Amino acid sequence: MTVDFNLSKMRSEYGFPVRYFLLADDTEIDMNALIGKHLSIEYLHEINCVSCGKRTSKSYMNGHCYDCYTTLPECDEGVFNPEKDMSHLGISRDMEWSKKYSLIDHYVYLAYTGDLKVGVTRYNQIPTRWIDQGAVAAVRFAKTPNRNLAGQIEVEMKKHIADKTNWRRMLLFSQPNIDLVERKKALLSLLPDDLRIYESYDDSIVEIMYPYQNTVANLKSVSLDMYDRIEGVLAGIKGQYLIFDNGIAFNVRSHSGYKVKLEIL
Repeated sequence: MTVDFNLSKMRSEYGFPVRYFLLADDTEIDMNALIGKHLSIEYLHEINCVSCGKRTSKSYMNGHCYDCYTTLPECDEGVFNPEKDMSHLGISRDMEWSKKYSLIDHYVYLAYTGDLKVGVTRYNQIPTRWIDQGAVAAVRFAKTPNRNLAGQIEVEMKKHIADKTNWRRMLLFSQPNIDLVERKKALLSLLPDDLRIYESYDDSIVEIMYPYQNTVANLKSVSLDMYDRIEGVLAGIKGQYLIFDNGIAFNVRSHSGYKVKLEIL
């Protein structure tokens, strides 16, 4: 099998294990079915904007051209930093977009991705957001009516725990060695009163299992900006990473818009 297409974030379906699908033009490739097979991904030296399709020499924010990056609401600063989302004040690149994506219920969550981290996501992105980050367990921490408030809570929590994922630790397939509910209670006590009122009383822990044939100890994150071609036997998938038996870890999402040739050898 050989197919040329522009990469995009893998779609996932929650299950035991998670199921992954990669869109190749109008066809979805079942990536779980490729575990144990020898794959080759060749960069065809072309990047197309994931929004407008225009060819671009550089990818911004996971596959956008510069024009889209600087004008589209989904590339606004409030997407990177929720506390800077100003749509609740009527300030937005596109208020109709904000009504659909920012001015809706958001969750602040605690997730275990090799270490405990805090994050923010829309209510309808659970558990997709946790899967994309490679979390093996997560719990809802707070629920807010808009993105800005969730961001304010995240800022407070960043004083105590990380808000970024260490990709190498995440890919070790480690199980949590902490009690998420107990940590949740302890961290809630550190919130200012005006933010603690958004506490989520849902203490259910969502556990996530990822598809892999065997773990790989010595991993190296590889970019198509450095290598024209990567290949190996697909050993597993976690987060948005393809993990190969030769130690290559390839982040599919960060290469959105890159045109490649995928071969199953």
